[in-house]
Amino acid sequence: MKSHSILLSVLCLGVIALAACTKNKPAAPPPPKVAVTTAHLQNVPLTRQFVGRLSPFYSANVTARVSGVLVKRVYAEGSQVRQGQILFEIDPAFYKAQLDNDIAQLAQDQATYVNNRITAQRNRKLLPVGSVSQQTVDNSDAAERSAAAKVQADQALVQSARINLGYTRVTSPISGIAGQQLVTAGALVGSSTSDTGGSSTLLTTVQQVDPVYVNFTISAADLITLRQSQGSGTVALVRQNSMTVEVTLPNGTRYEQTGTIDFSDPAVNATTGTVNLRALVANAQRLLLPGMYVTLTAHLGLQNNVFLIPQQALLRDTLGPYLLVVGHDNKVARKDVETNASLGNDWIVTKGLAEGDQVIVTGVQSAHEGGQVTTTTWQPPAQATVAASASQPASSAAH
Repeated sequence: MKSHSILLSVLCLGVIALAACTKNKPAAPPPPKVAVTTAHLQNVPLTRQFVGRLSPFYSANVTARVSGVLVKRVYAEGSQVRQGQILFEIDPAFYKAQLDNDIAQLAQDQATYVNNRITAQRNRKLLPVGSVSQQTVDNSDAAERSAAAKVQADQALVQSARINLGYTRVTSPISGIAGQQLVTAGALVGSSTSDTGGSSTLLTTVQQVDPVYVNFTISAADLITLRQSQGSGTVALVRQNSMTVEVTLPNGTRYEQTGTIDFSDPAVNATTGTVNLRALVANAQRLLLPGMYVTLTAHLGLQNNVFLIPQQALLRDTLGPYLLVVGHDNKVARKDVETNASLGNDWIVTKGLAEGDQVIVTGVQSAHEGGQVTTTTWQPPAQATVAASASQPASSAAH
């Protein structure tokens, strides 16, 4: 009896303990909350980013066109100069003497021509009366013609001497900014066309930097892909002279002027496998300096039928990029996607999504494939701030 009572007590205690454990067992947690956005097909701007290098619109070398001693520099280095403005002066003494000598030779030959002409006219008048022979007339006519030709040659020499004398005043071939002086006063400068056979001496350069060119390249593979996409209708490219570019300066600020692509090389560079492109950008403020590297955002056209998905929604693993979507049964599913670019704070998704998909934007850490979730509508940060500001007065009034 005593053993039976002890066994009965132990059984009662076990039942009580089991009941207590069953009563204290926690309930299953509710499904995690996630914020979703609805995927919609749309057309978005087609942009590409490139690194470009600036070059002047015009660049001209200022060289010595005659030989001589450089007398002085007339312009201020780094200043704006006009086309035809005098920049340097070369000692003109030799060329002035040459001109004076040619002028004197011309005057002498002109006098000889006048005398020969008068003689020829007189002989032609005496020939009918037999006072001179035909041979004398022919000789005087030949002398007149030779003297006339000598005058023409002298006139050409005088003109050439005037030109050489003018070249001693070195002028700017274009309007622009004149660079640093490369040869100091007192130096002997030469010209490739001079009698001494010396090479032309570079004195300075003049560059026109408003507007400026931005040179950049695109790979041949990317260019072919764009043109194939245009053929399939997924991309609509604008015409070359309608393609615009935005410039980002080296310090990260956006340049206020928009440029236009004005040149595309018809051939591929065999060394680099790229195609040369060029954009033209206004530069009235002279913020863009030749030789500077900048970042270009080129607007090439439209990308058709794509999805814009917030960047925080896109996940990646060894299989590639993917998104988590919520089905009609509130279960999470994975969708592998393709994306090739971004627009603002969104990824441009080209494949893998369907119209109307509910894409999880926030709460992706707590969502798992095949699991249940509770959804709310995701709002961009700016809209969420506005909504919170609008609801704040009502909450204050309630209190």
